[in-house]
Amino acid sequence: MRIRFWGVRGSIASPGPETAGVGGNTSCVEVSCENERFILDAGTGLRGLGDAMLAQSNDRAPAMEATLLLSHVHWDHIQGLPFFGPAYSPDMKLRIVGGKNGKLGLRETLARQMTDPVFPVRHDELRASISIEEVQAGDAFRVGDATVRAARGNHPNGVLAYRIECGGRSVVYATDTEHFAGTDPQLLDLARGADVLIYDSQYTENEYRTSRMGWGHSTYVAGSELAKAAGVAQYILFHHDPRRSDEQVLELEARACELFEGSRAAREGMEIALDRA
Repeated sequence: MRIRFWGVRGSIASPGPETAGVGGNTSCVEVSCENERFILDAGTGLRGLGDAMLAQSNDRAPAMEATLLLSHVHWDHIQGLPFFGPAYSPDMKLRIVGGKNGKLGLRETLARQMTDPVFPVRHDELRASISIEEVQAGDAFRVGDATVRAARGNHPNGVLAYRIECGGRSVVYATDTEHFAGTDPQLLDLARGADVLIYDSQYTENEYRTSRMGWGHSTYVAGSELAKAAGVAQYILFHHDPRRSDEQVLELEARACELFEGSRAAREGMEIALDRA
């Protein structure tokens, strides 16, 4: 299993000299295992992933295939989809999976994103073969040799966390979720024994307590506690605050390491390789 980070920021893309080291694109993580490619969220980081996929394709093997797992449809998690180059190629087969939001179906939500006058190309004009499926918390399904499980997180309008298992390895993606007074039992069950836990760590404890309760995001302290309780091998701080400089992100990483030794802050371009168990 190989995990690559294409976008690690939360809320809004934040380019600039103070964020260039960690990266300013919003949520997008690629997970490759066996012959399957998963994409976790379609933030602005998806554009770079799409360009890389197109560059890797060639005349002998032009076909591209991926399963896109959407945590939810807030803007920073879908903004890259209209700029995903492979979506305009007939050689691309894209399976989009996401949860119900209680207002619109997933297909209609994504279609509305690409409508006049805010975007010049309609969703139904994309040339790729695209299927859209809705899942709910507790569902599990197979993608080739991989198993995917979904669990409910705690975020306005709803959110899903995912666990991907393949080749004896596992990664859990739990972003845009707010911790409870204790460890979230659903996320604890989802993350138990995982090799990698990617967890929303947008706020400091002080930020959270003073002004951000109820906003649907968490802290590195809660992430460290979840990582310990679940017995994961690596905890990745994710969904960095757009105002957080590279230096400040690294400071939070150091604090997290004091609480849980296997802590790392996600950075664009960072890769984690896991050998078959």
